[in-house]
Amino acid sequence: MAKNKNIYINRELSWLKFNERVLQEASDKNVPLIERLRFLGIFSNNLDEFFKVRYATVKRIYEAGKGGKSELGGIKAGDLLEEITQIVIEQQSLSLEILEEIDKELERENIFIIDETEIDEDQHEFIKNYFYQEVSPALVVIMLNEDVALPELMDISAYLAVRMSNSKSKDQVALIEITSTMDRFVVLPSKDDKHYIIMIDDILRYCLNDIFNIFHYDKISAHMIKITRDGELDFDSDLSKSFIEKLSESVKDRQSGAPVRFVYDMNIDNSTLNFLLKRMSIEEKESIIPGGRYHNRRDYMSFPSLGRTDLLYKKIDPLPVKGLSLEESIFKTIAKKDYLVYTPYHTFSYIVKFLREAALDPQVKTIKITIYRLAQISHVASSLINAAKNGKKVTVCIELRARFDEAANINYAEEMQDEGVNMLFGVDGLKVHSKICVIEREEKNKLVRYGFISTGNFNESTAKIYTDFTLMTANAKILKDINKVFDFFEVNYKVNRYKHIITSPHYTKSKLFALIDAEIENAKQGKPAYIKLKMNSISSYKMIDKLYEASRAGVKIKMIVRGLCSLVPGVEGMSENIEIISIIDKFLEHTRLYIFGNQGNPKIYISSADWMTRNIEHRVEVSCPIYDEEIKTELQDLFDICWNDNVKARIINEVQDNTYRRNDKPKVRAQFDTYKYYLNKLES
Repeated sequence: MAKNKNIYINRELSWLKFNERVLQEASDKNVPLIERLRFLGIFSNNLDEFFKVRYATVKRIYEAGKGGKSELGGIKAGDLLEEITQIVIEQQSLSLEILEEIDKELERENIFIIDETEIDEDQHEFIKNYFYQEVSPALVVIMLNEDVALPELMDISAYLAVRMSNSKSKDQVALIEITSTMDRFVVLPSKDDKHYIIMIDDILRYCLNDIFNIFHYDKISAHMIKITRDGELDFDSDLSKSFIEKLSESVKDRQSGAPVRFVYDMNIDNSTLNFLLKRMSIEEKESIIPGGRYHNRRDYMSFPSLGRTDLLYKKIDPLPVKGLSLEESIFKTIAKKDYLVYTPYHTFSYIVKFLREAALDPQVKTIKITIYRLAQISHVASSLINAAKNGKKVTVCIELRARFDEAANINYAEEMQDEGVNMLFGVDGLKVHSKICVIEREEKNKLVRYGFISTGNFNESTAKIYTDFTLMTANAKILKDINKVFDFFEVNYKVNRYKHIITSPHYTKSKLFALIDAEIENAKQGKPAYIKLKMNSISSYKMIDKLYEASRAGVKIKMIVRGLCSLVPGVEGMSENIEIISIIDKFLEHTRLYIFGNQGNPKIYISSADWMTRNIEHRVEVSCPIYDEEIKTELQDLFDICWNDNVKARIINEVQDNTYRRNDKPKVRAQFDTYKYYLNKLES
């Protein structure tokens, strides 16, 4: 099949459409008001990472003199950079309009975000005291003299560009760094049942004379700028350095990566703007984006709640898994049958409890686990350290290259290694993205395996907001295969054979192709044939082409794709049997679920892998079959609940207009109805 723009949607443009769906949540008046602000923060944070990674990749293709059409879905790299910039400018403009609307609605709720021009006498004393006690000691101010080299500006920070004008001498320019250690939102004393918040940026503007009191000037102004750098890591080739040393240096060097985006307050004077661009050697117009008064709107993710629970989503209490008790031995329970934990609807405590039980149980001999991202304070890590201290042989395969979590993972790796945990640092050339654990327990003079396989990270913080499946099992056949994956980590050149699980990079494509081919054959024979898929992203042309082939054969395909989607559904003669929706709501949809009809006896897998080239060919991933009939039914029910969503589901189509799915059927809001589903299971 020829690869042209009519067959595939460019992944970068599709991703921007996904982020537009996040922005839709910020504009939705049915979403609680403070949650809308937080969605604005998510939108901005997503965009920062997009520029660090994807925009930077396209820019490298362009600067290398390559057209990039084959890699970029039929679009030249230069044209794509321009199109991205235009879309982002439009989205940024829309986000500012949404922010202004939210500010007005906050005022109707007696919440006022004030700036430096609105400070009254009572607030003046509080702010001055706050500045001298909390802000001034941590302040970083950079004077930009012509004869002094400009230091590297941090891409995790925003800056106030300050110009001091004096009619008798040359203007002076300085930068005030707004560091991540500063609270972006400062809650002022409330009065008359009114809440007041001021941003740290405006406290700095209010205190400019305090900061620059040794200088003489007639006029002083401050406008915000922000720089985003290429987030790719470059490793040196020094063979005498350990992998951790190389990675640590590479993470540090990321701060001096090439600029890929420069955002500025559109009200800044041209002389200051041009001075800064010249000093930072930024010339490409695609990288220069005008913005509003405030940048780093990702900080809105931490907007203070002010005790206004009525302006937040109602918190849900995670439910117990029916039949699985935190007060009893998990080993004994899962020895009898498999259990599915679905966070955040179920509590993540089951995973921690399982590891803590393993750490104490004298019959447990070994624990093997993969780690991709951990919580800042990780009970998972402490449980593994506890187990090592109790004499268990604990092996942790930690992926040090988990993007933007490298430093945290290095720290955890060193801590666990110091405590006697056997650390494996992945596989050369492959990221370890699988979410697996196998525990060996001595029972009646033989080793019996227990374990769990998940679609998400073993991270108790994200488990509160990411939807993920974790299968807890003592199935000997599955766990024998899982144990072989750890053998592969130890001996990378040996490719194992697996009878049950599907693994990347060796088997995912061929195994999934075989499952799709079986449905194609069923369709050709006039038998029912269907595929149901739920994932974060799909961009692999090979996988897309295979689904197109299945569609042309008459296989009915339903897909729920949260993020980027390069597949074009609903095109006659190519994909008319493929329907795709995307759900953006309170929780981040993170589950990967594959269902193949198999003539009425569905084959069902949960997986760590999206259908992207990196997951299929360049990572270690695990897709796990579900054999327990109750869980198979449960997963099909959960897919159907999501598929029937007519409140938060958007239709993915060729024009990518993010239209909400609306119909006359009873309202189904998948995330809320999933919680009800589990409540009903407990009561039945």
